[in-house]
Amino acid sequence: MRIAIDAMGGDHAPSLIVKGALEAASEMPGVRLLLVGDAEQIKTHLGAQVPPNIEIVHADDVIGPDDEPVKAVRRKKSSSMVMAGQLVREGKAEAMLSAGNTGALMTTGLLVVGRLEGIERPALVSMLPTMDDVGVLALDLGANMDAKPEHLLQYSIMGSIYRAKMNGLNKPRVGLLNVGTEAMKGNELTKAAYDLLEAAPIHFIGNVEARDVLLRNCDVLVCDGFAGNIMLKAMEGTAGTLFKTLRDVFSSSLLSKLAAAVVMPKLRLLRKKMDYNEHGGAPLLGINGLVFKCHGSSDVKAVKNTVRQAKLAIESNLVASIAAEISRK
Repeated sequence: MRIAIDAMGGDHAPSLIVKGALEAASEMPGVRLLLVGDAEQIKTHLGAQVPPNIEIVHADDVIGPDDEPVKAVRRKKSSSMVMAGQLVREGKAEAMLSAGNTGALMTTGLLVVGRLEGIERPALVSMLPTMDDVGVLALDLGANMDAKPEHLLQYSIMGSIYRAKMNGLNKPRVGLLNVGTEAMKGNELTKAAYDLLEAAPIHFIGNVEARDVLLRNCDVLVCDGFAGNIMLKAMEGTAGTLFKTLRDVFSSSLLSKLAAAVVMPKLRLLRKKMDYNEHGGAPLLGINGLVFKCHGSSDVKAVKNTVRQAKLAIESNLVASIAAEISRK
């Protein structure tokens, strides 16, 4: 089992990316990790004792956060991200992950790894935390700003397969993100998509509202990338503001500091629930291979958890399952 890691992508590359790979290699000895990037820099952070299941694949170039995605992927053939994608395409790795430029990774997935036959638009997927710790799988969260009803149908099928294969959920409930729960609510896209999802071989429960997502009103949340990305950023911003406000309140006086000492363990658990590093990366579904997007600020834990996600996806034959289901449509 081989997983390619873009060692040069992300805010803390290559230092924390390599350290995350070291932890993953130690905990998952059956996985071979291919660190793609500047060999000298990678060696510096690997140290003297390199685990036998880590290999360096040298790359001369790097795609930066400000690079225009399509131009960068086409012109920087020897960049760490593109070379990691080529390893997947050539069958030299079963999966790849990167914390680098999101647009460039989407383009790498499309142009280098390639789409699954029958999939019109891949979807960026993420597990949203819920109060019961089960989570809601949401897609698309930004791979495509515009979508057609048929795209949302494909998202629903891919999301259902993901939850069944990766999380063991039987008949995951699929909800369509909307401004109300009534069948005829929404814009032209959601109205048309509603009819398609209702006739699809999935457990469609109808429209759902964003305010109930954290209470797990569904298991798979389907939306276009524009609405999904806004929802995700709003949730992240709300969580960040909430924890900052609580920190300010609990440090305002001696009495509040004493109160903080009592509730702090519960607050830490809540923060852990909302921490993206705990959940790992976001897979790009609809690609003919496994491509995972890590948060740009990913730390050691996030890299390790994304490797674990990729391992499970490989063991679950996720890509083959999606391909087989889509081919029946």
